[in-house]
Amino acid sequence: MLNERNQLIVLSHKLLDIFLTVAAFIGAYYIKNHLLPEPYRGLTETPNYYVILLMVIIVWYAVFGLFQLYFSYRKRTYTQILWKMIVAVCTGMLVVVFSMFVFKITDVSRIMMSLFFALDIGLLAMSKWIIHETLHRQDRKEFNIRNIVIIGYKERAKDVINAIEKSGDRYRILGCLDTNKGVVNKEVKNGIHVIATLDDLERMLTEEVVDELIFAMPLGEIENIVKYIILAEEVGVVVRIIPDWYLYNIMYQPGIGTVSFEPFLKIPAMVLTIAPSREEALLIKSAFDYIFSAIVIVLAIPLFLLIACAIKISSPGPLFFKQERYGLNGRSFFVYKFRTMVLDAEARQKNLEALNETDGPVFKITKDPRIIPFVGKLLRKTGLDELPQLINVLKGEMSLIGPRPPIPAEVKQYEIWQRRRLSMKPGITGLWQCTPRRNHVSFEDWVRMDLSYIDSWSLWLDFKILLKTVKAMFIGAGM
Repeated sequence: MLNERNQLIVLSHKLLDIFLTVAAFIGAYYIKNHLLPEPYRGLTETPNYYVILLMVIIVWYAVFGLFQLYFSYRKRTYTQILWKMIVAVCTGMLVVVFSMFVFKITDVSRIMMSLFFALDIGLLAMSKWIIHETLHRQDRKEFNIRNIVIIGYKERAKDVINAIEKSGDRYRILGCLDTNKGVVNKEVKNGIHVIATLDDLERMLTEEVVDELIFAMPLGEIENIVKYIILAEEVGVVVRIIPDWYLYNIMYQPGIGTVSFEPFLKIPAMVLTIAPSREEALLIKSAFDYIFSAIVIVLAIPLFLLIACAIKISSPGPLFFKQERYGLNGRSFFVYKFRTMVLDAEARQKNLEALNETDGPVFKITKDPRIIPFVGKLLRKTGLDELPQLINVLKGEMSLIGPRPPIPAEVKQYEIWQRRRLSMKPGITGLWQCTPRRNHVSFEDWVRMDLSYIDSWSLWLDFKILLKTVKAMFIGAGM
């Protein structure tokens, strides 16, 4: 799965380089034919530059792969990447020149090919700088670091720690757990300690940000192993097992999710997960989130200004409402909305608890007296108050479609199975938002809808939810 994703990323990167190379060739052709001063302007009708462009595409594609231009950017400096790219382009140019000589393609403009060479180097250098800087900035963001808890402290656990440290990838080992209380606080390797026993697993999964659980000890030594695996899956945490082939009593237990095998940093591991595992589709979903959000924010600037003026005229106070929410696997972040309530809305909630129209930890009132008259009601009814959350999407904290992010106080009241709704990145809209008379849906049914979305997720499902959300906004059904 991870290997397939890496191959898709490499292919996308290679296609981007080919696209920029084609753009450089077309740009050089246009400059030579129209923009250069006399007597350097213009091109002869021969040779056929379409043939030369096809030759360039084929050669560049082969040369870029040959020079391993797409080896991990996180493990190389920009200077190393730039130098390898320049060598690859120079090699490609030599191959093209040699091919033109072999196939007797004459009268090719040297000025145009020189312009193409310079433009290609420039565009590729710029794109690789952007990619390199983006990856390194993402590495420094909390949302791109996967937190790992290792079960065990002996040789298998040390192998996992070694693999993670050598990989240079974005993993953080929180510590090790073991069945033996006597080894708690024992150092396993390089500052990684046994931090608790397996009896503390539920507390860690509910109180800490944990993305993956790796079993690195013989499963036969763990009493009631199925209980711990199901516990992790109920919360939505990925389970990896460094195999000792004691698998048959686990793989066929009811309640266990999808079982698959894949290498984890070249160590074979069995993976059990209920969350979506379609890496290619998730990559497309993520790319769409960023592109769509950026476009909408730019196009909606006049609407943003209009809403801002309406809020300022209707109610004193800040334009935006900022509130702490929990995202993927319990990561804390601040969600942004246009303010639709009076300034002391949160303080007044205690006096309105008796009017709560939903069960469970969620608080909702149809005719909430704290909402700003007309403007606040209009923004809520049309869902326009949620527009600033596009900023959260661009920051990587949210997706366009997904379970709504809950506040910390709600999560503290969750039953263990309800926490699995945090196993997918939260969204601006989801199944619940598109449900008719949704405020009459019980909290348990709401959670089950989110879990159903997670279990049956697809790009087509996201598309249908997006269309239903747009419809709800236009008819004023609220968000």
